[in-house]
Amino acid sequence: MHVATYKDYYQIMGVAREASQDEIKRAYRRLARKFHPDVSKEANAEDKFKELQEAYEVLKDPQRRAAYDQLGSNWRAGQEFRPPPDWGRDFEFSTSSFGGAGGSGPGNLDGDFSDFFSSLFGQRSPFGQRGASFGQGGGRGRGGFAAAGDDHVAKIQIDLEDAFRGGSQTIELKTPQLGEDGHVTVQPRTLKVTIPAGVVEGQRIRLAGQGSPGVGGGPAGDLYLEIGFRPHRLFTVDGRDLTLTLPIAPWEAALGATVQTPTLAGPVDLRIPPNARAGQKMRLKGRGLPGPTVGDQYVMLKLVQPPADTPRAKELYEQMQRELPFDPRMEWSTDAGD
Repeated sequence: MHVATYKDYYQIMGVAREASQDEIKRAYRRLARKFHPDVSKEANAEDKFKELQEAYEVLKDPQRRAAYDQLGSNWRAGQEFRPPPDWGRDFEFSTSSFGGAGGSGPGNLDGDFSDFFSSLFGQRSPFGQRGASFGQGGGRGRGGFAAAGDDHVAKIQIDLEDAFRGGSQTIELKTPQLGEDGHVTVQPRTLKVTIPAGVVEGQRIRLAGQGSPGVGGGPAGDLYLEIGFRPHRLFTVDGRDLTLTLPIAPWEAALGATVQTPTLAGPVDLRIPPNARAGQKMRLKGRGLPGPTVGDQYVMLKLVQPPADTPRAKELYEQMQRELPFDPRMEWSTDAGD
């Protein structure tokens, strides 16, 4: 896989980051005439024209430009680049802008433009193919000149506990807007959302009428919120199933024990069988996320060795060394030729 390198689209187009949309359009027209491979005598005209097209594809669209601007201005052209972990989070955009079927977006440009472009706006990015996978979006005519507004989408993150219990939450989205002066700004938008109990990652919550306003009396579009989970200090998630790594002492593993174990519904007693092994997985049935098929919680045992940091602790380890007929590398003792 190719390593993506950062592209400064403003530098490529020779405009300031504060340029208006009209200034960007004029710059594109000027440079397109200069570097079009059919007429240009410039060196590497074809490569420069392709790079110019990519930059314009991003900067000509207020929503895509606003998303690109979220990266900040501290990157250097040619610097190795990977999208930030929170790339695209809480960013609201209309489905017609990012690859939506029937919209004004570019569709699948992964193969046409650079790896950098694909990492930000390609099919595997948070903005990939959103128009086709969410609502129907603009163009739902209702007769005459009336048309429904565009649907909007945004990816949000919630705590795992909120997914388990459900309830109301206040969220703040970043919403790109094109001002009358032709400049793009990102405005905060605050909404109160009901999270259903048992929601899973990737699930979408529809907020009717919260998209773009309709035209000619048409209905407003909808807003779709795609759910993601914030990292949890104890649990990892796979669908509705949870996994917890449970530290246990060597004597708990050897002799068996009852250990209080966290779950999303509160601690429960888990019976550790004698001679338990590190990495052994145990199941707490029905202790995952609720839903049509309730998830389970899996507990992975992790042996934690106490340190020999006192004379008594050292004495106990020495006693085990003398009295326990134990060789952790016994299986290595077999002659390789046998």
